[in-house]
Order: sequence, then C-alpha cells, then structure tokens
Amino acid sequence: MSNIIDTALVIMARYPEMGKTKTRLARTLGDVETLSLYRAFLADLAQCHSGQAYTLCWAYTPAEVDYQSFVASLAPAYADKMRYFPQQGLGLGARLHNAFEWTKAQGFQHTVLIGSDSPHISREIIVRARAALDEVDVVLGPADDGGYYLIGMQTQYDVFSGIPMSTAVVTQMTIEAAQRQGLTVRLIDPLFDVDEQSDLVRLAQLLATDSTLAPVTAAHLANMRSIHDDNTNYASNDVATLNIHRANQPL
Repeated sequence: MSNIIDTALVIMARYPEMGKTKTRLARTLGDVETLSLYRAFLADLAQCHSGQAYTLCWAYTPAEVDYQSFVASLAPAYADKMRYFPQQGLGLGARLHNAFEWTKAQGFQHTVLIGSDSPHISREIIVRARAALDEVDVVLGPADDGGYYLIGMQTQYDVFSGIPMSTAVVTQMTIEAAQRQGLTVRLIDPLFDVDEQSDLVRLAQLLATDSTLAPVTAAHLANMRSIHDDNTNYASNDVATLNIHRANQPL
C-alpha cells in the first residue's frame, strides 16, 4: 500500500444541539441522554482517528459553530492538527459531494469519508479502505440498513446525484451509478449505524465484549446501566434504559 499521508479521512458530523441531534434515538432515550451519547460517539471517533498518518477532517454542521474549539474538548492533544470545514448543500448527497470537492481542492489524492453514527469504526477499517483505493476507484463500507457508513474515492466522482439517501437502496444504487461511469467498486467490512434503540442495544452488546472499540461510549453506556441499577424508582415503561441495562446479557 502506498503512503496514506496523501489521504483525508472526513467525518460528517453535527454539533450536539438539544432537539436536533439523532432525533430517532431521542424519541426513546430523551434529548438530554441522546446529546450526551452523541458527544461520546464524537469523542471516540476523534481520539481513535487523530494522530494517524491520514489527516482527520471534520465536515460539520451548523456552519456558524466553532467546531475546532468543540473538538478540542474531545481530543485536546490533536485538535490543532485536524482540519475543519462546514458542510454545504441542501441534501445529504450534495453535502457528501461537496466534501469530496473540498478535499480535492486541498490537494488530497485520496479521500475516505465516514459518518458519525458508528463510534466503533476502527483505524484498521480506514486503512483497509485506503488500501483498496490503490486498486479500485470507489470503496464502500455497507451498513446493515442498505446504506453505507463509509465511502472512499481516488478522486471526486459524482456517485451521489439521483440517489435517495437514507433508504435501503443507497448502496446498490451507488454501485450502479459508479459502474455506469466505468468506475470500479469494492465493498469492505459491513458495519451498523446507531440510529434506533435496537441499534444502541446492539452496540452495547458489542462494547460489553470489547470496550476498546469505542471506550468513551462504552463507559457512557456502563454509567447508564449503573444509574439504572441504582434507581429503584424507575418507571416500568422505561423501555430504552431497561434494554440497554440488559445489553450485556445474551439475546
């Protein structure tokens, strides 16, 4: 594999805001707990992927926030070595396309882009994605819901136009769009995003087995379980907390 110093790792991320962060998960966890959990996701991604041979870049929203200062609270030793730029575009496809345009303008030869819904994306996955780009034009990390958690390209190609994002056909339609342009595609490790309560239970089970995959998130979930154990007055319909409490038990 060639030296990955020519590579940008872009994380598409939101500044944690009450009522605007992971709203599907918030319907069961509540806004306050969801906000804390998402901050843990971002801390794990920042700490895992900072200080590597590739350059960590944050594509953030909303545009008016001081995202560098926020990231400095998550990974202070490396915040000044990361890059930051606001997301641009009316839809997710446009924002992804513009992120690749930005890295190209900055002189990066290869770009790997991930979302911030999977705190357990490892450095090894990023390295494998980059290695694939020595042989193919586009690399995708398929998610269990039919989308993808990772996309990498040698340069900027338009594999976003006309794709109905956040649907079960995103990965397949992206492959077809690439192939229509004569581009080669490779799939790497499948992974799952954490969007719903069931996804969070699955993540808690994974981290109960190996907390090193996302240690900040693992500690946060363990604290949630501890609070649940200590609270003898919790409501009987507190389904989200109860399921996470049971997440270290067999299904």
